[in-house]
Amino acid sequence: MASEIQMKNIQLRQNYQNFWQTDLMNTMELDPLYCCFACWGGPCASYLLRRRALYNDMKRYKCCAGYMPCSGKCKENKCPEFCLCTEVFCCFGNSVASTRFLLQDELNIQTTKCDNCIIAFMLCLQHVACIFSFVAMIIGNDEIREAAHILNCLADIAYCSVCPCMQVLSASKL
Repeated sequence: MASEIQMKNIQLRQNYQNFWQTDLMNTMELDPLYCCFACWGGPCASYLLRRRALYNDMKRYKCCAGYMPCSGKCKENKCPEFCLCTEVFCCFGNSVASTRFLLQDELNIQTTKCDNCIIAFMLCLQHVACIFSFVAMIIGNDEIREAAHILNCLADIAYCSVCPCMQVLSASKL
């Protein structure tokens, strides 16, 4: 169950007045070179974006920008550079999303309905793939195992397509 603070933040985000320069569907047109960099060097792009979002002041760093339960509990104040490196490589998706949320909250940027649908589709596909994998493991059926494998591939394709787009939009605001 979401805490009162989280619910309050969700309600505040619905009233943000600013918008991204474009939606996730059109990020390739916005900055094709950065999109390629984010696609092939995702963790490096995520690291650089978070540093820029923190104005290169690593004293402000919190794991996952303070949006996850682990934030502030990883002793990241002792070695923020190492913690950020670990975050972008081990929790890449959370790192990208956290930087996006950080910018949205700081700059009062709304997410479009199209963006919400794309991100929700990506997350749902990953959950369905996970469920199919569990069912295949429990039942041991080869057809379900193959379906789980196909769904995992589709989820990976969606994930690898959406994360660079989110990074391009984040870079456009920094």
